Amino acid sequence: MIRAALIALLMVGTSAVAQQKVQSGPGAMLRGLDKVSGQTVDVEMQSGETEAVFGLDVALGDCRYPVDNPTGDAFAYLTIWETGKADQLFDGWMIATSPALNALDHARYDVWVIRCITPAAD
Repeated sequence: MIRAALIALLMVGTSAVAQQKVQSGPGAMLRGLDKVSGQTVDVEMQSGETEAVFGLDVALGDCRYPVDNPTGDAFAYLTIWETGKADQLFDGWMIATSPALNALDHARYDVWVIRCITPAAD
């Protein structure tokens, strides 16, 4: 009985998030990590741009955020591949508040979304 109530509560919360109004920002702030050296770098990029993040090339397709809470979360569509190689390592949406949900799988480097660039942040 408790389990069914918990599942129902989770479903209600999920549908509310799924129906939340979002807006595309002009770009995103990403963070890269070199797991070997421990060095991090923050990269601000515009939608449609490709930037080098350590030994990776990262292309930003779009960054969306909740209209009612622009700093609350970010959903960025990224395509990532090793510099000089054609095979994609990652192609999909990354979520700032849940980076492990859909993460880059690379032995040395990590990339995740920090936030969208919003008109108020420019």
